Amino acid sequence: MKSRKKEPRDMRKSTKAIHAGEAEHSIYGEVSVPIFQSSSFAFPSAADGAARFAGEQPGYIYTRLGNPTVSALEENVAALENGYAGIATATGMAAVSSVFIAFLNQGDHVVSTNCIYGPSRIMLEKELVRFGVRSTFVDSSDLSNVERAIRPETKLVFVESPMNPSMSITDLRGAGEIAARHKLLYVVDNTFASPYLQRPLELGADIVINSLTKFINGHTDVVGGMIVTRTEENHKRLKKIVQTFGGTMDPHQAWLILRGVKTLPLRIERAQENAMKLADFLKSHPKVIWVSYPGLAEHPQHEIAKKQMDGFGTMISFGVKNGLEGGITVMNTVELITLAVSLGGVESLIEHPASMTHASLPREQREEAGILDELVRFSVGCEDFEDLREDLDQALGAIGD
Repeated sequence: MKSRKKEPRDMRKSTKAIHAGEAEHSIYGEVSVPIFQSSSFAFPSAADGAARFAGEQPGYIYTRLGNPTVSALEENVAALENGYAGIATATGMAAVSSVFIAFLNQGDHVVSTNCIYGPSRIMLEKELVRFGVRSTFVDSSDLSNVERAIRPETKLVFVESPMNPSMSITDLRGAGEIAARHKLLYVVDNTFASPYLQRPLELGADIVINSLTKFINGHTDVVGGMIVTRTEENHKRLKKIVQTFGGTMDPHQAWLILRGVKTLPLRIERAQENAMKLADFLKSHPKVIWVSYPGLAEHPQHEIAKKQMDGFGTMISFGVKNGLEGGITVMNTVELITLAVSLGGVESLIEHPASMTHASLPREQREEAGILDELVRFSVGCEDFEDLREDLDQALGAIGD
């Protein structure tokens, strides 16, 4: 007799990436989860339809409310994060905004990492303020800043670690203890690490967000987001918001990301190996004035990263001579490395936050968050190390003395 397959919770993380979310009952024996490209699903009877709408019977109704392909992806990422359940969204920002909409009311206050994905900060600082929500942005790598920023009306602590794009690290367990002590909702954007390297729910987070566009998909060909909760209560609240506001994922999106997640461990291990070597190379380059990579012993939060992560990741930030002009020179001179925003793909991407992803922030706010004019953000891919090193070397060499 064939033995029963392990439950995802009993699998190790590389096995989860490949097998979590597989269909329990296959019709034709397909190995790959099919694309259920259907807007609606038929009911066996009127009674079954009524039971599904009432939530008394499992089954699908309408793809905005749920879809088998999307469910497979939700189960996969929730297993990787060791969470209760996942909710897939159309984009990463749909995940971020759904969390804010679900749990913030007029008069509430948010304490947030100051160095976060630009649109996340814009959502808090420019959009939600219209509805009476206020935010304080702090350097959360120093937990005393988080503690001091909490007010009586604070509802939520929002942390991104590693931070985008400074690569500073927040002690996630420590931040979680602060949030728990004040009875605050604790949310972590895990995009820069992915659940392969870091699982915030194990460190005290209530909710974890990932932009699936990045490492989890890994091929720069589809966008998506995922929310994973630690409790059923928070999952139900968020599911209702995502369904009502319509930020749900399309089944073809989900299928592409399911295909990508299977190679997540292989891609990260290869790119991470390249990143460590490149960080060492950049550290000694005459046109580079500083390097921020958690794998370097001199990184201020190296020991924290070593404690809470399974590896140091594939993202490097570094400062070049001649400031803004030097950064732009590198952007215009790379040949193999692609000048493009986003990150986490098999190909290496490079961008200049001060003139691109974070240009909408006032200079004073950028500098306060460590986003200096000379900062270059480098998403290291899976190419041959020597080819990447040679391309960086020639691009940096174009910077004037």
